[in-house]
Amino acid sequence: MIAYITVGADNISLAKRFYSAFLPALNYGLKEGPEGLSYALPVPTGQRPTLPDFYVKPTFNGQPATAGNGAMTAFEAQNQSQVRDLHAAAIKAGGTDEGQPGFRADYGADFYVGYLRDPQGNKIALFSCNPNEPSRDD
Repeated sequence: MIAYITVGADNISLAKRFYSAFLPALNYGLKEGPEGLSYALPVPTGQRPTLPDFYVKPTFNGQPATAGNGAMTAFEAQNQSQVRDLHAAAIKAGGTDEGQPGFRADYGADFYVGYLRDPQGNKIALFSCNPNEPSRDD
């Protein structure tokens, strides 16, 4: 099980604007401190946390943050409409488009996805596989 994902950011305020444009809509709460941003799903009383957490931090070694070549973090949305809405909100909050929301020929018929990059260049996917919605084959 993946416990957490961390991406580096040179400008935490830009990163906060970007990630706060869509993670709260996916039920992630934000804790902010001198060590950066910590987004986590709520923990019901008496239960273990739902993982993974997502952290945005300055680099540990003090060197500029860089995006991982081939690395991507994907967040699941409830439906296709939410993918479109959150993709647009993230672009408006400083992200760049890496692929408009839609179906892809190489993926499953229900896999609806939009791609973007955060202000630091980290690749993000927002997707839905809701079987109650139209598929690529409909």
